[in-house]
Amino acid sequence: MAMIVTIKKGVGVLGCLLLFSCMSKEEKTTVETEIPKPKLKESLIGYVNPLMGTDSEFSLSNGNTYPAIARPWGMNFWTPMTAKMGDGWTYKYDDHTIRGIKQTHQPSPWINDYAAFSLMGVTGNLKYKEDERASWFSHKAEIVKPHYYQVYLADYDINMEVSPTERAAHFRMTFPEADSSYIVLDAFFKGSKVTIIPEERKIIGYCRNNNGGVPDNFHNYFVAEFDKDFEVYHSWGDQWKLQRNIKESEGEHVGAIVGFKTRKGEEVHVKVASSFISPEQAQITLDREIGEDAFETTKKKAKEAWEQELGRIRIEDESIDDLRTFYSCLYRVLLFPRKFYEYDANNSIHHYSPYNGKVLPGYMFTDNGFWDTFRAVFPFFNLIYPDLNKNIMEGLANTYKESGWLPEWASPGHRDCMIGSNSAPIIADAMSKGVEMNGELLLEAMLKNATVATGRPVNSVGRAGLTEYNALGYVPYDVRIHENVARTLEYAYADFAIASMAERMGKQQLAATYYQKAMNYKNVFDPETRWMRGKNKNGSFQKPFNPLKWGDAFTEGNSLHYTWSVFHDVQGLIDLMGGNEAFVNRLDEVFSMPPDFDASYYGFTIHEIREMQLVNMGNYAHGNQPIQHMIYLYNYAGKPYKTQKQIREVLTKLYAATPDGYCGDEDNGQTSAWYVFSALGFYPVTPVINQYVIGSPLFDKVTIQLSNGNMFKISSSGNDKEAPYIQEASLNKLPYAKTFLSYDTIQKGGTLHFRMGTTPNKNWGNAPDAVPYSLSNQ
Repeated sequence: MAMIVTIKKGVGVLGCLLLFSCMSKEEKTTVETEIPKPKLKESLIGYVNPLMGTDSEFSLSNGNTYPAIARPWGMNFWTPMTAKMGDGWTYKYDDHTIRGIKQTHQPSPWINDYAAFSLMGVTGNLKYKEDERASWFSHKAEIVKPHYYQVYLADYDINMEVSPTERAAHFRMTFPEADSSYIVLDAFFKGSKVTIIPEERKIIGYCRNNNGGVPDNFHNYFVAEFDKDFEVYHSWGDQWKLQRNIKESEGEHVGAIVGFKTRKGEEVHVKVASSFISPEQAQITLDREIGEDAFETTKKKAKEAWEQELGRIRIEDESIDDLRTFYSCLYRVLLFPRKFYEYDANNSIHHYSPYNGKVLPGYMFTDNGFWDTFRAVFPFFNLIYPDLNKNIMEGLANTYKESGWLPEWASPGHRDCMIGSNSAPIIADAMSKGVEMNGELLLEAMLKNATVATGRPVNSVGRAGLTEYNALGYVPYDVRIHENVARTLEYAYADFAIASMAERMGKQQLAATYYQKAMNYKNVFDPETRWMRGKNKNGSFQKPFNPLKWGDAFTEGNSLHYTWSVFHDVQGLIDLMGGNEAFVNRLDEVFSMPPDFDASYYGFTIHEIREMQLVNMGNYAHGNQPIQHMIYLYNYAGKPYKTQKQIREVLTKLYAATPDGYCGDEDNGQTSAWYVFSALGFYPVTPVINQYVIGSPLFDKVTIQLSNGNMFKISSSGNDKEAPYIQEASLNKLPYAKTFLSYDTIQKGGTLHFRMGTTPNKNWGNAPDAVPYSLSNQ
């Protein structure tokens, strides 16, 4: 029996050769096939699991995702529906039946969907109502990839497949032998219309379902082309009333049914496109994006689109699980914001404005909550995909021109969700990285947010409590403006973003004014408790005060989470707390204390609280955004080894490419972007500043292909799960002891190498000049 030898990570080439020389020929033959090779495939899409995070529900989020079958940043996604029409949790991993595959634009279950419609195959007795037509399915007979979805509909013996373009999709349904086979198009509720055109093998129509943020003339026009003649056709009207042999129906909720006989194994193809502009534009898009392409051609093109974007970052590592998690997270980062623009017959870019209902030239993007994504998603775009962010900046300028305000949560137009003025750091960070934009117009828009209190379309746009904030330097606790401390901290950071952008544009006086306002975070720091705390209009702090109380003065968190939201001046926060030792002790306290909480503001235990409680990391709540940067703050106080330990624990404990693979809401790529950055070894604690704070690199080797043609490589030796600590580092073979990297360093290309170990090197990165940027140090 041949001896099986496992060569462990870290043994090295010499150790392998010595071991090999002592073996018999039979043993050598076995070892030659057993020695692990770097797990690097030419194709990266195979690592992606779009089901990551789909095992979620209202009371507990493991991601709150659905499998998005899409192109990167596509205008339309497609997803299987296991839930009823209108349910924000459209696909739940533990469900057993599917009602159809729908076109979706949903960014979050809390925001819900708009412009959705679905297709479904059935056989036998006609079943078209959503509960009746639902078919049992199994994950064992399901294939889920970013570019392709396949499911076996067990009740109908139909194999259903779909592959997307940016604004269209190609369906392939393989039927059994049946006298009665049907394809059902459900145009959904809140206003819809279908028209069946048998002589053209088409169904056209529109859907108007939405959950807000749309003008009165909002429509999603669709066209579906079949490659098989219709032998029967029906529609349905309101209340699911079947209208036999009727080609057209319009109402609150209508749909269309086409039927035919099928042979065993017969494939029926449906090519579908949609437009927010017009039916004619939908047809133009279908002809351009699919045209005469076969299903496999559409699938191949979609796969190539993903490979191109995923391939900007190449990982070499032995851990297949870590590779799967990385690329599954990267896939999520590349979905939002959504392209909300189309190409007309002359190939010119135009868009339907979700702000004023007009069709206008230029770019538009939507489906994003900046409260989440300003932290890491947009900094990632600026680092890896600056050309994309150039178009997004034009879209933001168009939003301002069309609505009078910058968006904060758009889906597709302004939505009243979350807090802050986080369009400011998104714009300022793009300018700091040299992204082309209409700087004067966007600065004007940022200043409007900071100076105009009236006329805001929804409460999340502009700044709620602006009058008080500008008068007092904080939003008071006792003036009926909820989440006032969180707003104060986020406005202060937005003011820093304005100052930074103004300085880059040569507006020194304006910059000085807003740098001063950026210090407003100090106004809600309580020197007695050394936590951020609500402050009344008369200058007294709120009483009683419980730093564990979620909500109230804070947003989806408590004082232990929001106290660290001083992205631009960590040194100033250290000084307020009494120095490095006190600061580090307070950071440690968050991890070492029990996961205690006060949920009285909400009246029940919200899912964000439950997720903090379950992961056994004290009061560290990684499942929500306010605290996600906190671990990196040890670097500012001379203790980077503490950052390294905690980063590695979060990377390996709280993420996996599985249906329960997140520890909270994924949120438009933000929780994924944290992983992507942190696995590379650094993170943008302060978007707007051209620095990334170093953590603990996860992989043996990373190659980043930059848009300027340069490559930046990150490698590590002695790296495994028990070795999260940086022993030493070198940049282009020269010793490197700073705890941050500059944007320019990365863009120039080169190699950053880390030597890792099982025990902390407390001397690495603790020099005074090793700490990242803080405003107080400038």
